[in-house]
Amino acid sequence: MERLVTAVDANRHFSEILRAVREGGSYVVTAHGKPVARILPIEEGPGGRDEARRRLLRRLREETPVDVGPIGRDELYER
Repeated sequence: MERLVTAVDANRHFSEILRAVREGGSYVVTAHGKPVARILPIEEGPGGRDEARRRLLRRLREETPVDVGPIGRDELYER
């Protein structure tokens, strides 16, 4: 069963959330009351983690860098 967690709480308790996900749990992360992300265990199948890592790295290499300038602490956290 998926549990809801706000982005702020997900940030504050990330290591606890990862431990729960390792044990089979899953979370839906919300921002301003709307779902924005899902954290769930990696399904071990063809390729498993190695394939997921390769796909992620390939996607990151294809992304165009964006210069957003300096970011302060206040911009990192929702209020």
